[in-house]
Formats: sequence, C-alpha cells, structure tokens
Amino acid sequence: QMRGGQQPLGGGVGPPSGGTPGFGPARGYPPGRRGGARASPTPQARALQDAWCELDVPQCGYCQGGQILAAAALLKSNPRPTDADIDTAMARNLCRCASYTRIRAGIKRAAELAATSTPAAGKRE
Repeated sequence: QMRGGQQPLGGGVGPPSGGTPGFGPARGYPPGRRGGARASPTPQARALQDAWCELDVPQCGYCQGGQILAAAALLKSNPRPTDADIDTAMARNLCRCASYTRIRAGIKRAAELAATSTPAAGKRE
C-alpha cells in the first residue's frame, strides 16, 4: 500500500506537485508558485501548517508530507487526540531524524489551534 509522501522509483514522470494535496498554497508564496492556486485549506490543515511552523517541527523535511497527511487524517477523525491516539495514528510514518516528540507536540498544538477556529470562516479568532 502506498502512503502519503512515498513514491516508487521511476514514478517521477511529469512536473512536481509543488505541495501537499489539500493544504493550499505554501505559506509566503504567491498563488502559482510552490503549491499553486488551490482551494483554501481546512481549519485542521491550516492549524497543522501553523503549528509546524510555530514549533519548528521538521528537522530535515524528508518525511513531512506523510507526517502532515497522517496528522490531518487523525485530527479530522479525532479532534482531541491523546498521546496514545497520536502514537497509533503515526506509527507507520517513519522519521529518519527521530523528531517524533516534536511531531507529537505539533499535532497537539494543531488540535488546540483548530479548536479555536470558527467553522464558517476557517479562521481563528
């Protein structure tokens, strides 16, 4: 089974995607560059982006596509995950820098940020 952030060798045909699907343009880049003009991210996705930047979660960035997608799926199904919930949901995503403590902290912070967003606008108060 193929997981987020993985691609088989020789599968790189065509232009790079420029970002993580469903997360909108990369922060600090205009539409059309590094992420292009995509739909606005969900409150959980925006909260993950903000938490990842606030806590400086990634070290090398190699695994972050898969980590972010798994964390987004977790927060969508469980908006207030415990440490055990996070460990279970993230168990198949390996980090070669062993940044698991920061990843868990990022998910917890994202849950806090998403809880303070308004459902209608997707923006925090």
